[in-house]
Amino acid sequence: MAKSSGGLTKWFKEDWVDIGSKKKGGGYAKCGRTKQKKDAKRKYPKCVPRAKANAMSKGQIKSAVTRKRANPMSKVKTIANKKGKKK
Repeated sequence: MAKSSGGLTKWFKEDWVDIGSKKKGGGYAKCGRTKQKKDAKRKYPKCVPRAKANAMSKGQIKSAVTRKRANPMSKVKTIANKKGKKK
């Protein structure tokens, strides 16, 4: 059986960057957050592969980051939410 070069193998090998965090000299910061302090409110990272980030326009980047940071927890579905609550 031949090894696949797509899927998760490709996903892990890609260079992921945070398009919401631009460096001063150009380029993007690495994806993810380091050492989240409880009192510090760092914004949610919007991570994409570097190749995709370079292909996106400024408007597309702004739109993607805005959607991500709008209310990221509102999109989380739980079993309790699916069953519905009595009002």
